[in-house]
Amino acid sequence: MSTEVVKERSEIEKDDLEDCPGSQETCYKRIPPWSKQITVRGLFASLVIGVIYSVIVMKLNLTTGLVPSLNVSAALLAFVFLRTWTKLLNKAGILSTPFTRQENTVVQTCAVACYSIAVGGGFGSYLLGLNKKTYEQAGVDTEGNAPGSYKEPGVGWMTGFLFATCFVGLLALVPLRKIMIIDYQLTYPSGTATAVLINGFHTPQGDKMAKKQVRGFTKFFCFSFLWGFFQWFYSGGTECGFSQFPTFGLKAWRQTFYFDFSMTYIGAGMICSHLVNLSLLLGAVISWGIMWPLIHGLKGDWYPQNLSESSMRSLQGYKVFISIALILGDGLYNFVKILAITIRSVHLRVQGKALKTGSNQQNKPTDEVHRNETFMKDNIPIWMACIGYAFFSIISVIAIPRMFPEMRWYYVVIAYLFAPALGFCNAYGAGLTDMNMAYNYGKVSLFVLAAWAGKDSGVVAGLVGCGLIKSIVSISADLMQDFKSGHLTLTSPRSMVLSQAVGTAMGCVVAPLTFFLFYKAFDVGNPDGEFKAPYALIYRNMAILGVEGFSALPRHCLQLCYGFFFFAVGANLTRDFSPPKIGKWVPLPMAMAVPFLVGGYFAIDMCVGSLIVFVWHKLNRKRASLMIPAVASGLICGDGLWILPSSILALAKINPPICMKFLST
Repeated sequence: MSTEVVKERSEIEKDDLEDCPGSQETCYKRIPPWSKQITVRGLFASLVIGVIYSVIVMKLNLTTGLVPSLNVSAALLAFVFLRTWTKLLNKAGILSTPFTRQENTVVQTCAVACYSIAVGGGFGSYLLGLNKKTYEQAGVDTEGNAPGSYKEPGVGWMTGFLFATCFVGLLALVPLRKIMIIDYQLTYPSGTATAVLINGFHTPQGDKMAKKQVRGFTKFFCFSFLWGFFQWFYSGGTECGFSQFPTFGLKAWRQTFYFDFSMTYIGAGMICSHLVNLSLLLGAVISWGIMWPLIHGLKGDWYPQNLSESSMRSLQGYKVFISIALILGDGLYNFVKILAITIRSVHLRVQGKALKTGSNQQNKPTDEVHRNETFMKDNIPIWMACIGYAFFSIISVIAIPRMFPEMRWYYVVIAYLFAPALGFCNAYGAGLTDMNMAYNYGKVSLFVLAAWAGKDSGVVAGLVGCGLIKSIVSISADLMQDFKSGHLTLTSPRSMVLSQAVGTAMGCVVAPLTFFLFYKAFDVGNPDGEFKAPYALIYRNMAILGVEGFSALPRHCLQLCYGFFFFAVGANLTRDFSPPKIGKWVPLPMAMAVPFLVGGYFAIDMCVGSLIVFVWHKLNRKRASLMIPAVASGLICGDGLWILPSSILALAKINPPICMKFLST
């Protein structure tokens, strides 16, 4: 989808600038200094967008754990917010500074940094995996699940943990920005797509297109919000309302196959590729349609008759560990693949560097030279980045062992010694493939620390260590994506780093508060409820697996795990080495793993989103490429914003007045 949007915007810019004399970049207004690119109105807009998207992604995190990229819609919302702001002030006769593409880039960067903490802060995975409910679900009698190895969520310690860990990643790779962006000319597809969109918004033709997108966004935002409000009236009880509508019959509904009318998942399905959505559906059919009914029929043979279905020694164990096998198989393959691509690419660049001296700058187009000069003008001193990294690392070394005594201070020191190298590999790989592999680096550290710390401390140390590495590695790659956007929109690196830092600080406060909105209002972590938080249990069981090995698995589960692990590796090999006509239809194991634990209902919603995109492209491809991001964003934002009033109503003990429920005759 991003490629089509980039092509569309590139055509717009080309049409708009073809009569422009000289360099394309000279057609834009004078570039404001870096201190003017960050504005009070921009920070306010970033906070509003960051809060809205934090609520949306937190819901996705705590229901399915699958969060699509929302960078494009964040750039659109930033444009809508500030363009509306300036027009209203102008109509009121109040002069305001012009709204530039540099300010648009800064706002988008700040907003994405804010809600990224809700995505990657561990609220649906490693941090929630520390709570008592997940500890009990993993099996109190499990040997590796040490007694008392849990820590209940709290706004205070979660905020402190985020502040202690998230800022280190901002400075880890700042000295390498010239190498990554200018010397190696890495593409960073998401950053490039965002930059092309923003550049397109700030041309006369792009402004017309943006108006169409704004109208589409507003229309579907209102529809989605009102639909969420309407549904609320019929959900007054367990298994009530449209979200439990037995679309394909009650038998299919019992196996989680139904359409639940969720605008969030339909919008997410419109953003995700057809392959992701079809992989989700395939995973749901294999697990809930075939495997779980068969294994349930073997109750009393494969696992004890008297165990509840939620016990890790019963059917729940098969669900969790087979999901882990798929995730690890896919993650390990891509980890090795990206690492190999990175090493080979760096080696070739080092070999060819001697051939590209002297005339390299002279042969570059004028626009490219202009961008490079702007990118290097507001230099960030290397000594400042190094001192900052050391300062924040020392804070973490002191603070984290106080929060988690199981996490020894030397574990933290070793993590921060290796983190910059891992961050470089991840950022370089993301520049080549657009794949942020931070969670896979986190999983490796989880297993290493869990095994190192032993049975008494391994689970907590593994989960916390996973968070440390994942945070640094992820933020480093995100910052390089933003640097690429800034390079293409002539935005100062100083303003980009500062806006990323401000957005991160916002996220460290907003994300825990957003999490507690859900945690207090809903039954988070209930395997039979709406907010299952599947990855919390998956991550805790990964840590237990690291501590005690395969003895935690129920009967025949290990053989099934081997099968699905090698299926994941085989699927990736087939996709990479078979002809494109075959490879493009090979399912994605990582996507298949999610419904194994969650169910099939959201896969059906996302396939409906895919169907809408497919039909729209058939009817009007050009309009679809332009409008799909706006329509999908409207559906997601409207439904996501309804979470705020519904949470407040739940906290106030105001229940829906009607229960719509379907029963067998």
